[in-house]
Amino acid sequence: MNTEKLWYNIANWFMIRPRTSGFLLFLFLVFTVIIISSQRAEMINEARDNEMNVILKDINQSIEHSLINCYTTTVSLALSIDDAGIPQNFDLIGKELFESNPIVSNVQIVPNGVIKYMYPLKGNEAAMNLNVLTSNSLQKESNKCIKAKKIFFAGPFKLAQGGIGIMGILPVHKENKFWGFTAVVIKLETLLDIPRIKFLDKSKYEFQFSKKNPITNKEEFFIPSKLDLSKSYYKNYAMPDSDWNLYLIAKKPYSIYAEVIIRLFLGLIIAIALSILTSRFLKKPIELKLLLKEQEEKLLKNEMKFKSMFEQTAVGFALVDASSGCLIEANDKFCDMLGYTSDEIKDKHFTNFTHHEDVEKSIQNFKSLGEGKIKEYSVEKRYITKSGNPIWVQLTVSRLWESNQKPSTNITVIKDITSKKEAQAQLEKSETRFKSIFENSPLPLWEKDFSAVKNHLVELDLMNKKPETVYSFFDEHPDELYKCVSLVKIIDVNHECLKLHKVKDKALLLENVIDLIDIEPFDEVKQQLVAISQNVKQFSIDSQIKISNGQIRDINLRWNIIEGYEDSLERVILSTQDITDSKIAEADILNSHQRTESLINTIDGIVWEFDFETMTFTFVSKKVETILGYTVAAYMGIPNFWEDHIYPEDREYALRTSNLVNKTHKNHDYEYRMIAKDGKIIWIRDIVNFVIEIDKPVISRGIMIDITIMKEAEKTLNNSLYLVSEQNKRLLNFSYIVSHNLRSHTSNIESIISLIESADTEEERNEMMHLLKSVSLSLDETMSHLNEVVNINTNIGLMISPLNLNIYFTKAKDILCEQIQLNEVSFVTNVTDDAVINYNPAYLESILYNLISNAIRYRHPQRKPIITIKLYNEKGENVIEVSDNGIGIDLARNGDKIFGMYKTFSNNPEARGIGLFITKNQVDAMGGTITVASDLNIGTTFKIYIK
Repeated sequence: MNTEKLWYNIANWFMIRPRTSGFLLFLFLVFTVIIISSQRAEMINEARDNEMNVILKDINQSIEHSLINCYTTTVSLALSIDDAGIPQNFDLIGKELFESNPIVSNVQIVPNGVIKYMYPLKGNEAAMNLNVLTSNSLQKESNKCIKAKKIFFAGPFKLAQGGIGIMGILPVHKENKFWGFTAVVIKLETLLDIPRIKFLDKSKYEFQFSKKNPITNKEEFFIPSKLDLSKSYYKNYAMPDSDWNLYLIAKKPYSIYAEVIIRLFLGLIIAIALSILTSRFLKKPIELKLLLKEQEEKLLKNEMKFKSMFEQTAVGFALVDASSGCLIEANDKFCDMLGYTSDEIKDKHFTNFTHHEDVEKSIQNFKSLGEGKIKEYSVEKRYITKSGNPIWVQLTVSRLWESNQKPSTNITVIKDITSKKEAQAQLEKSETRFKSIFENSPLPLWEKDFSAVKNHLVELDLMNKKPETVYSFFDEHPDELYKCVSLVKIIDVNHECLKLHKVKDKALLLENVIDLIDIEPFDEVKQQLVAISQNVKQFSIDSQIKISNGQIRDINLRWNIIEGYEDSLERVILSTQDITDSKIAEADILNSHQRTESLINTIDGIVWEFDFETMTFTFVSKKVETILGYTVAAYMGIPNFWEDHIYPEDREYALRTSNLVNKTHKNHDYEYRMIAKDGKIIWIRDIVNFVIEIDKPVISRGIMIDITIMKEAEKTLNNSLYLVSEQNKRLLNFSYIVSHNLRSHTSNIESIISLIESADTEEERNEMMHLLKSVSLSLDETMSHLNEVVNINTNIGLMISPLNLNIYFTKAKDILCEQIQLNEVSFVTNVTDDAVINYNPAYLESILYNLISNAIRYRHPQRKPIITIKLYNEKGENVIEVSDNGIGIDLARNGDKIFGMYKTFSNNPEARGIGLFITKNQVDAMGGTITVASDLNIGTTFKIYIK
């Protein structure tokens, strides 16, 4: 009870002292406004700092991304330097790296600090032989890069070849000793030409790029600016692997406080107003109490109505503070539209989700509304949703008035019109494209409006009537025919129309259009009216027009209704192509057709003609019956007859060539095979020519000549030539071998016989006879080898059969089993159990034996032999691959002798130099090839390609 009395006394004290109560309320409100305004200033300042940090981070990441690609480029260049310190294939690698990195001006290899390799060289010659270790602009940073042993981006500095650039240098070490650099050069303007800098909001921020000069230690700025950095508000970021600083400078650093000042000012005004009102109200407590109760009931009713409308409407509603522009409340539709919750969107300023291009205009409208210049406004603007996507809205803003009070709240109605705007943009784009096509069309075009004509036909009850009924009506009522013609509205004509009618401008053509139509029979006009009555969307007819000099020209008149106007006929496109010359030529052609056809049928070849409009053959001469056995009617009447009767192996080539020729419409001839009616394969040479009209092929003509006899003769000749050439090469090679090998043996025999004749003792003669016997055995062995080569080269009728490769591989291992066990040889087989090849059995066994025995013979002394056998298909050919890990062959010295007779390439006493020679002859005899790849001390790989 005492507490209640205490509160009553306090309330009574304020009631009886209205001025004091009003003043105390004023002080409380002022204190509150100051605290809120200071907090708002801190929030705005923090938001600006966050925005600047995000922008600067994006710019830094964009630049670093570009520089990471440069790091990859320098590393790739370093990898191209071999162990001897010599760059390999620099021009090819440099070109690929230069083309793959668009920001790089050139790539360089810098041995001992001197630029010796550069791509591209053109335009960069001035930088060649520059020593970066002694250059004033690069010396300090180059030494720093060497010390750090990682990539460093030196510069910006003035390039020797011109311009300002940056040099990314990567130190290269060989055997822990500095060898030189690999480098890329980037033009400064290229590095800074990134979207985040280019599309930076120049009204708010300015970007700056600086570096501390390594010589003067003073900071240098590379982007011209009118702002004094020492007097500006900015954020900066120091980039790693360089001495660069990135700056983002606020152009109007103090503009953010304008809103706070306005809030503070409005708060003071509100505090004064509330204190005065409080004083007045306290003077009339009874009246105030009654008025309060009445207003409370009225407000409750209005609030219930407003809440119902506010939450259930299909459009967005929001209440905005009239002084601050912050949202007080928003309905679910508005929140869903922007992707925020009601709690997230509350107290946000309307500019927070307004598109940056619409912010200025929105603020201006808001101020005009607040100043009372306008009572409401409605605009189309863009909002940015929480996810960052823009949407278009129809915005209507008005004051929320209360009786005898200054409005403090704006009510905003928002309707999503994104779909409407997108459709409007597409429509405008389509209209622009249509106008361009219309004006630049090579055909004379008219844009007309038939809507009045259609409405008149509706009035006459002629729509959807039988064509005969419509014709009869206009025959009986010619005045209605003229009236329909007069109801046609001409919207536009293109330039080709002016050329056709030989008039200078559109106005002159439109004034005299009725005089330029030949309307004596008017039959063509009747046909068009009938087409309109039948709701035809496309129409074509040959007609006549009269041009300005009175000359009558034949035309092909076509019209099409523009999409979207099919019902109203408000926009119809007509083309009036001049076909006078074609008509004259057509008459001439008809007059000579019989004579030409008779002449064509005497030609020893199938003469044909093809129409591109109908995509059908319009003529085929009777020679088709003689050459292919088919009738003319069958050839012309069956769709795709020509394509279906091309020999299957030639069909793809013939169709591809035909399509290419039809696109380029260049005269051409090509050869392919067709299947005749009796099943024979006929070789055809097809000679094609084109008839061009308005830069487009309309007709192709040609003659198909039977060249089967010529092709068979050519094939026989080529086979004979190939056989003779192969035999000549083998005989020549064999003659060289015989000449060389027998000469050495006979020379040895002659020398020994001479020594026998001059021997003094019987012991010397016996020793010489022993040598003579050894040489004779060697000669016999040589003759055996030569005889084997002769058998290979003369064995034309080799027996070929399907052979299981694993079986023959096992045979070779069985023969060499003792050597395999003795040398601990292991095998890796990548051949399926059912792998089969077509080959001569004896040759396959010999080839596998020779290759495996060689792999064992030339094994590496420091590791156990591993032999790998593979079978795979390469470009349609079966390939047998035999690899080992032996001592290898120096192909640079012995590559041209590898398959020579008696050619050995090691100190192995077992080496005889005959195995690979025999293997090569056997592979050649089977029509295949053999290749070798080898690295010293790593191993050798033989590949046998099987035809």
